[in-house]
Amino acid sequence: KRMKRGAFIVLEGLDRSGKTTQAKKLAEWLKYRGERVELMRFPDRDEPFGKVIDAYLKKEIELTSKQALHLAFSADRWEKAKKIESLVDSGTYIVCDRYCYSGVAYSIASDLDEKWVKCADIGLPRPDIILRFDVEAQVAAQRGGFGDERLECSELQKRVSIEMKKLAERDERWKIVNANESMESVHAQVVSLVSSMELASQMDTISQL
Repeated sequence: KRMKRGAFIVLEGLDRSGKTTQAKKLAEWLKYRGERVELMRFPDRDEPFGKVIDAYLKKEIELTSKQALHLAFSADRWEKAKKIESLVDSGTYIVCDRYCYSGVAYSIASDLDEKWVKCADIGLPRPDIILRFDVEAQVAAQRGGFGDERLECSELQKRVSIEMKKLAERDERWKIVNANESMESVHAQVVSLVSSMELASQMDTISQL
């Protein structure tokens, strides 16, 4: 008998929308239910490509090419692709804080060509559900730590939000979480959406964005 597969759950949204906290809370809830869980986040700042991104975001290095930055973000995800597939196949639930949708939305918002941007992530593992943390840009900007890193200016964040909404409109796996609410209310929304997600018998890959 084939082992029950796990699930690949992605949390997306603007910076300071509460994703990281909610990813941890969701992982704890799944563990409590007896599932095996792995928490991931992109960029993974401990991996080779992630270290370059980390240094750039902290303004420690300069990258003159937006294309190079986009490909570094994408390469960071590809480094984990096989691991994601094998964990889910073996029954683990992956809770992932950001994925390719962030990369695509940020790069299009930064004026890179939409078609080109989307090519780099085709073939990556496709999430079973993508939770879009919908938060008003001014609410996010009032939360602690906003503006500490590159890419956190509110004008760019507004454009990113528009691009993310467009991505969500094209794929029924996206579900909206009202992230303006209290931490507990947001957690309840997340749990409800994850509880009702439908899992296909096996994972597929991203064919288009």
